[in-house]
Amino acid sequence: MFDWIVSLIDKTGYVGIALLMLLENVFPPIPSEVIMPLAGFSAAKGTLSFAGVVASGTVGSLAGAYFWFLIGRWIGPKRLKRFAGRHGRWLTLHPDEVEQARAFFARHQAVALFLGRLIPAIRSLISVPAGVNCMPIPTFLLWSSLGTALWTLLLAGAGYLLESQYERVSEWLNPVSNAVFAGLAFWYVYRVIRFKAPEES
Repeated sequence: MFDWIVSLIDKTGYVGIALLMLLENVFPPIPSEVIMPLAGFSAAKGTLSFAGVVASGTVGSLAGAYFWFLIGRWIGPKRLKRFAGRHGRWLTLHPDEVEQARAFFARHQAVALFLGRLIPAIRSLISVPAGVNCMPIPTFLLWSSLGTALWTLLLAGAGYLLESQYERVSEWLNPVSNAVFAGLAFWYVYRVIRFKAPEES
């Protein structure tokens, strides 16, 4: 995969970066922790401009986030509540808790989107509740853009500064990503085990 990423960026430049970041959001095993530092290294060599690298990475990543936002819009609160009523254990939510979760997200949606776009493993998922909550598209794009631009800037900047040692960025961030994935998996299994169907009156 690494050689494929290197080849695509070398051949297609900004378009390749945008495409890779789009795929990274839709298909998480393609890591931004490799894509953007490598793109930053290309900017350091003079092959690409740093501003262009950050802009193309941000646009591609935002397009992927919007894809998941539309999935959330398609699911919607009604469909989600029906699913919770039938398969609440696997969703780890009762239908009534869906509304509680929506209300909580509505109160903190700006912070949740901005910070969520900076956390590995959460970056793609955070767009789904925004869509389910029918968040206004301009608001979604604003806060997602800010978080996404900062993330791509940090990764590309690290690759630019480290130059030929850009691989060290992914080496530093991989343990963080693994810890987040493990934490999410543990939390989900705990919720499934502890889930209790509501008592019928």
